[in-house]
Amino acid sequence: MITITDLSARIAGRLLLDHATVSLPTGTKAGLVGRNGAGKSTLFRIITGDLAAESGAVSLPKNARIGQVAQEAPGTEDPLIEIVLAADKERTALLKEAETATDPDRIADIQMRLVDIDAHSAEARAASILAGLGFDAEAQRRPASSFSGGWRMRVALAAVLFSQPDLLLLDEPTNYLDLEGTLWLEDYVRRYPHTVVIISHDRDLLNNAVNAIVHLDQKKLTFYRGGYDSFERQKAENDELQMKAKAKNDAARKHLQSFIDRFRAKATKARQAQSRIKALERMGTVAAVIEDHVQPITFPEPDKQPSSPIVAIEKGVVGYEPGKPILKNINLRIDNDDRIALLGSNGNGKSTFAKFISGRLEAQAGSLRTAPNLKIGFFAQHQLDDLIPEQSPVDHVRRLMPDQPEAKVRARVAQMGLATEKMDTAAKDLSGGEKARLLMGLAAFHAPNLLILDEPTNHLDIDSRRALIEALNDYNGAVILISHDRHLIEATVDRLWLVNNGTVAPFEGDLEEYRNIIVAASRKKDEKPSNELQEAVSKSDQRKANAEKRASLAPLKKRINDAEALTAKLEKLIQTLDAELADPRLYEQSPTKAAEKAKQRSDAAEKLAETEELWLELSAEYEEALSA
Repeated sequence: MITITDLSARIAGRLLLDHATVSLPTGTKAGLVGRNGAGKSTLFRIITGDLAAESGAVSLPKNARIGQVAQEAPGTEDPLIEIVLAADKERTALLKEAETATDPDRIADIQMRLVDIDAHSAEARAASILAGLGFDAEAQRRPASSFSGGWRMRVALAAVLFSQPDLLLLDEPTNYLDLEGTLWLEDYVRRYPHTVVIISHDRDLLNNAVNAIVHLDQKKLTFYRGGYDSFERQKAENDELQMKAKAKNDAARKHLQSFIDRFRAKATKARQAQSRIKALERMGTVAAVIEDHVQPITFPEPDKQPSSPIVAIEKGVVGYEPGKPILKNINLRIDNDDRIALLGSNGNGKSTFAKFISGRLEAQAGSLRTAPNLKIGFFAQHQLDDLIPEQSPVDHVRRLMPDQPEAKVRARVAQMGLATEKMDTAAKDLSGGEKARLLMGLAAFHAPNLLILDEPTNHLDIDSRRALIEALNDYNGAVILISHDRHLIEATVDRLWLVNNGTVAPFEGDLEEYRNIIVAASRKKDEKPSNELQEAVSKSDQRKANAEKRASLAPLKKRINDAEALTAKLEKLIQTLDAELADPRLYEQSPTKAAEKAKQRSDAAEKLAETEELWLELSAEYEEALSA
């Protein structure tokens, strides 16, 4: 049990936590959510002891080991596999001692302990984790210094996962992962045997890998059972009591419904429209958690959309060096209303293909034809460095509108989703999310017919990602999207292309099928995910098996949902009784009634404890059955 009691903390004089209290049962997988700047990372620092709280306490089990990703990625000459193995400090120390120990009893103790901690399989486990995060056998033997910063951060993540701490703290772990790595991590966390707390804005990760949500809001911590969708439903119920949720929810559903209506009638895209319908069903009351001050994002509409195809590629070959193609044999077309997501592990060529489409790379062979006067907008995370640090958003936009009045310049900045108070802030002082909004606005400034977005969500919180979804669904041009955010993909695209084995080709399945392929491949030790993909792209057996498994678990899932619903009712009943019992007039006017309500309150509290225990048992059983 992890218990946070009456915790208060300040950073630079700003109060982030104010007498916050929450408890996490041992083995809980919890997502820590809240607006950017609310204090989530600060709470992690208090838990690890790196920051002292102003008041209150954090209680952990005795001798509990805490693990989190190192802030600095390893850049030594050591091979990746050795860096990961060294993260298990006990194993490393025992192996070192075993080399010099001479006492027979001590030697026996060392060997017994090595057996207890499963040291003999350590290298295989480390290799499996690295493989799941995108490093093949050859890469695992290369020195860390030969990799870029983003790839080294994956090594740091692999090291903490391998060490298997009793409390695993992960702060935005998917920011340096691709979709494939995110899917692997989701599966790994879900099966992790100890307690996990994740700070993340990845909606699918928070739905599939965790069984509880801790919401940091108004300087308080609130515990919710279930994943993110369940959290939103529970919070929305509370919001509706104050008449805040309905209008927001209707607006959000209208945006997604318009996307469904747009493609439902097209036979070639009916399958993707169906997946959007499922997303609409899952959405629930998503808008209830989008606060009023979240700025919308708007992409300008193209003046005139050219006839399809707007891009046509025949036998295309592209690369960075003559004679060394990255992608070849590309035969594809993009129509003026296409919404396409690129799948494939980092390093397979997704960004290369995006640069090819945008005209930043020329064909080494074959042809790429574009429609006359086609305008393309391109956004990539690395372009954040292209912003002029000392210039404000208004300064950046004014350079593109030199002859326009100040009011129009500021109106364009507002369309990018930047608040009025941020318009004159130097770019260097903007948050990552604000920089991303500015850069997306600049990329789409000239109303492109085709918008290419390469990992647009890395610095956006959940509410801002929702605003991006709405902006893309309102935008009438074509879209090419590269993202590790599965929810963003499901809510905005209608086609999937797989970048794999040196080419780009349509993927006929949906994201759920792709996820199953990736997870199944990552669990097989001696098989490459790429081979698994090639074998499974045209098969439906896996999808059928998964549907059958979900159907067989439906009764168990219903019991979990029933327990959640009963818990919510009991909590509301207790709140109502507490309010009534707090009124002194009740005891003066009707002592008998007061005693009855006190008894009701006691019975409800007892029933709530029983239901919570049942929910934890059922959830554990459900997760175990899913991972079987």
